[in-house]
Amino acid sequence: MIIVTGAAGFIGSALLGHLQQLGYGELVAVDDFSHPEKAPNLQGKTLLHRIDRQAFLTWLPQHAAKVQFIFHIGARTKTNEFDEAVLQRLNVDYSKFIWQVCVDHSIPLIYASSAATYGDGSQGFSDEPSALDALQPLNPYGNSKHRFDLWAMEQVAQQQTPPFWAGFKFFNVFGPNEYHKDRMASVVFHAYNQIKAKGGVSLFRSHRNDYQDGAQERDFIYVKDVLSVLTHFFVQRKNSGLYNLGTGECRTFLDLATAVFASLQLPVNIQYTDMPNDIRDRYQYHTQADMSRLVAAGYKIPFTPLEIAVEDYVSNYLSAQRYL
Repeated sequence: MIIVTGAAGFIGSALLGHLQQLGYGELVAVDDFSHPEKAPNLQGKTLLHRIDRQAFLTWLPQHAAKVQFIFHIGARTKTNEFDEAVLQRLNVDYSKFIWQVCVDHSIPLIYASSAATYGDGSQGFSDEPSALDALQPLNPYGNSKHRFDLWAMEQVAQQQTPPFWAGFKFFNVFGPNEYHKDRMASVVFHAYNQIKAKGGVSLFRSHRNDYQDGAQERDFIYVKDVLSVLTHFFVQRKNSGLYNLGTGECRTFLDLATAVFASLQLPVNIQYTDMPNDIRDRYQYHTQADMSRLVAAGYKIPFTPLEIAVEDYVSNYLSAQRYL
C-alpha cells in the first residue's frame, strides 16, 4: 500500500492522480473527508481505502506491515491560523507519530515542509541543515513546520530515522486541484476568476518602501513539477534529507498576473488594494529557493517556465474545471 495524507487537498489529491496515471495501485487516502468542497479532488481516483485523519492514528500501526511508502502531505496550511494548539496537534505531533511508525516498521517516508519556515528571508533560503537553527518564521504555521524540521534533524542525529526519508520545503505551488482553497488559493487561480468576473485583477499593494506595488517576489512552482520531484525520490529512495522545492527563480506577482492575461489573450488590467491587517506584518516580500542540494541529490529535470505553466493551468484546467 502507498499512503497519501492530505489526500483530499490540493497537492495530496494531485499526487494520488499522478501515481494512478503512473500505474501504481493500492493507494490509501487519509484526510478529514467532511469537507464537501474537496470531494471533486478525489473523483476518478481508484482507492484501496479512505481513512479518516483521526482514525489513521489507530489504523496505521495495525496495518504497517503492508505499507510500502508514506507521503505525508496533510497539514493545517492556513498562514492566518493562530491557534497554536491546533497547529501543534496537526502539524507537529501528528507528523512525529507518522515518523515514529515509519522508524518502527521500516517504512520509507516523504513529508511536506514549507518555505514559510524561512520567515522574511533575512537568513537566506539555504536548505543546509546547519542553517536551520537561525530561521525565524513569520507566522504560527511556518513555525509549526519549522519545529517539526528541527525535531526531524534531532532524530537524524540520534539515528532514529525511516530507511529512507525526505522532507520538502514547498515554495509557492500553484496548479490544478486547488479549486477549494478559497483565500489560500494561488494568485493564478484568483486572477483567472477575477478576470472572468470583472475583466481585471486586484493585487496587494506593497507596504514597504523597497518594493513597488506588484513587485513582491515569490518562487512560484507548478504542481506538476512538484509531483515530478516527489515521484523521483519515491522511485530512487536515495539521499535522505530536507530539501527546498521551488524552481530557484523568483518572479513578481505582476509577472504572474500578466501571464494569466496573456493566457486568456486579454489586455492587462491590474489594480492594487491594501493588504489585510491580519497578514501585513507577517508577509514575505521575497522568496527564492536555493536548489543546489536537490540538484546534487540527483534531480536534473528542468522546471517549467512560469509563462508555460500558467498557460497550461489556465487553458487545460481552469477553463475546463479539470482535475489532475
